[in-house]
Amino acid sequence: MPRHQKSTFHFKQFAVNQDKCAMKVGTDSILLGAWVRVPEKGRVLDIGTGTGLLALMLAQRSRSALIDAVEIDDFAYAQALENVHNSPWGDRLKVYHSSIQDFAKDNFDALPVTEHQNYQYDLIISNPPFFEKSYKAPYQARTLARHSDSLLQSDILQIAQKLLKPSGLLAVVYPTDLANMFMSKAEAFNLFGDRKLYVKPNLQNSVKRILLELKKELKKELKKDRHLLQESQITIEESKHIYTADYIALVKDFYLNM
Repeated sequence: MPRHQKSTFHFKQFAVNQDKCAMKVGTDSILLGAWVRVPEKGRVLDIGTGTGLLALMLAQRSRSALIDAVEIDDFAYAQALENVHNSPWGDRLKVYHSSIQDFAKDNFDALPVTEHQNYQYDLIISNPPFFEKSYKAPYQARTLARHSDSLLQSDILQIAQKLLKPSGLLAVVYPTDLANMFMSKAEAFNLFGDRKLYVKPNLQNSVKRILLELKKELKKELKKDRHLLQESQITIEESKHIYTADYIALVKDFYLNM
């Protein structure tokens, strides 16, 4: 996938500083933030926000949604705070320095049961770490951001089961094999696939990423026929730095030169 390594990445309506953050602006997050269905209002949770990119994209796309962004890494948290403060939507975005497990415990479990539904989210989104049982780089922050030791698939699913509204959506992006694994685990948490986007980097390569939307409320039609899951495919480049019409249409509201 294309990478974006400038210390400040300028989008049409906001900028993302990334000099302090281990994981830089990347195509996976841009695709997910542009593709996911976003509530016009209500509440959104971004798990592992990093630079704050996904939270900022969703703020741009929604009219008045309140967005909580959670980040465990010290430097990434500071970077996300900086980027949110410099954005037009600082009044609707709040960044928490915490693991998602502690965030859920401190901000949800402490509430009276009668208030739980008022606190639940319309959308939970994450571009999660996905390297499992593989070589870890010596740079600790990048290792934490890229490896799933601190945020397992089961963690995301358990949090979504607890914090999603009955009609809420969970959206993630994974490499193909881990996306299929995620889908197979999800039903145990009463979460079911609703939309799926297969992503090819170019015309010559196979699918490398899958974007997923899952929901609690399984449509009656899907109970009868799981093949009604909405599936589509997108290719990013026709050739090097020549982007497809589908990709441009999806991300043109964000990239400066599209």
